[in-house]
Amino acid sequence: MAEDHENKYVQNPLRKVIWADGEMVGLVTAYFEDEPLNQWLDVGITVYRQTQWHQGIGHAALHQWITELFDRTSLPHLGLTTWSGNQRMINLAERLHLRKEAEVRQVRYWQGRYWDSVKYGILRSEWQQESKNH
Repeated sequence: MAEDHENKYVQNPLRKVIWADGEMVGLVTAYFEDEPLNQWLDVGITVYRQTQWHQGIGHAALHQWITELFDRTSLPHLGLTTWSGNQRMINLAERLHLRKEAEVRQVRYWQGRYWDSVKYGILRSEWQQESKNH
């Protein structure tokens, strides 16, 4: 990589590595849907290996990430976008009490068929209330 190009991952406040047992196992991210206004933030998560899925790593990491983003910003809303074929991500969003806010039908094409784009979100006030309850 050329040194004069900005590295999108190193020292980027919208990306963090997920560590488990001293090993880098994934990444949480955030990106603005409305650049350059930067008032509409969506989050994402990747846990690299399937052998580490269903162990609570993603839940813990995304919970911590959403809390951190609400702490670092004044935004009233955070979102998460996935697709209807990603049931694990849908389950994670719902376990974190994100609400389904939109479904755009048959706009994601993968493996020879169309899938829905599904948007989830949570308001700061809802997140704070959920945090008090747990």
